[in-house]
Amino acid sequence: MHILKNLRRSLLLLSAMLLAGCNTVLMNPSGDIANQQGRLIVVSTVLMLIIIIPVIALTIFFAWRYRQSNKEATYSPDWDHSTQLELAIWAAPLLIIIALGAITWISTHTLDPYQPLRRLDAQRAIPAEAKPLVVEVVALDWKWLFIYPEQGIATVNELAAPVDRPISFKITASSVMNSFFIPALAGQIYAMPGMETKLHAVINKPGEFEGFSANYSGAGFSGMRFKFHGLSNGDFDQWVQKVKAGKDGELTRELYQKKLEVPSEREPVRHYASVDPALYDAILNLCVDRGKMCMKEMMAIDADGGLGKPGAFNVATKQAWQADSLDSPKRKYVTAMCTTEE
Repeated sequence: MHILKNLRRSLLLLSAMLLAGCNTVLMNPSGDIANQQGRLIVVSTVLMLIIIIPVIALTIFFAWRYRQSNKEATYSPDWDHSTQLELAIWAAPLLIIIALGAITWISTHTLDPYQPLRRLDAQRAIPAEAKPLVVEVVALDWKWLFIYPEQGIATVNELAAPVDRPISFKITASSVMNSFFIPALAGQIYAMPGMETKLHAVINKPGEFEGFSANYSGAGFSGMRFKFHGLSNGDFDQWVQKVKAGKDGELTRELYQKKLEVPSEREPVRHYASVDPALYDAILNLCVDRGKMCMKEMMAIDADGGLGKPGAFNVATKQAWQADSLDSPKRKYVTAMCTTEE
């Protein structure tokens, strides 16, 4: 018995030493959304343990109680039913499922990533004058591009935001699907080419936090990481000025195609003092190359009836076409295609 006690103490000490260096950021995040998600994990786990722990304990108890050598245990070979036992077996799991279902329903709507924030944290509402910081996120091979339209800057593999200011992320990808994830800030959300996902979050504590892709996307996936800085308002303004003084200059469409869209691994942090204001929209609509028609324009033409002869001259298309200005890109394109058909 003394040996077993020493072994148990040794195992507990070893476990504590192994876990001492772990960063339990999911359970102790710095953003309100991630904090609510962390509590949801704890509540769900506790509810499930209400069933798991008694089952494990009773399994051990029955194995010991009704072992072959215990002659005092009741032997009832013809026993097959107990109303009390049936109620316990079915009622407890049913109540747990109802509780988990209610929590899931409420949290799914409360923590909807597309839903604008309702609070800064549990004690503070969002001030009426608060304006969200908009950040346009592009998952590249294998790096991250962050565009700040309000500040007119862009960065690669570095993200920053003021503490206690709502952040509105618009997220897309250049080629394959990735997953945008900052554990300290909020849950992960996918980035897909030709589509835009959204995430609303807030960071409540200053600090440097890890961000990465949580979805395998090829050879350089393991190096697809970035630093997220939670800063005070003054420090954020200084960071913006630092980016504007960056040596990488202006991020144009041509530079994006030449430097960023091309796959590369473990890219260093880059600061672009200015950025083409239409770049994110062009990436989203797969038309960074100026010679390509944007996806939204294609869909608009399709919605008007398409470019075939019957479709191009149906009533809805003709009215929409006539409403365009004479030199609009859409009208020129439709005219050219219809002339080719003739």
